[in-house]
Amino acid sequence: MAIYKLIRNTIFEPKDIERLVAAYEQTLRALRLKDRDDPITQLVAEKIIAIGRLGIEDPAEISKLTLKELGWVRRSSSRAASPAHLRA
Repeated sequence: MAIYKLIRNTIFEPKDIERLVAAYEQTLRALRLKDRDDPITQLVAEKIIAIGRLGIEDPAEISKLTLKELGWVRRSSSRAASPAHLRA
């Protein structure tokens, strides 16, 4: 998993790692990314870690901010999330 590769060389405490992994998984679900080898998972992990360093403790908030930075918006529940620049 991309996030484990990146946090392996950091000084995050176990509780911080737990919240970052939770935010990462939540973000991947929101983006409907099932393939953990997809290159975008690396970008998601990098964003999660950068936002996590700001001291935000709530995984849901970290995920929300990551999605916003990536330019993704959630459409109606029956439709997949999509990049903001591709919305009609």
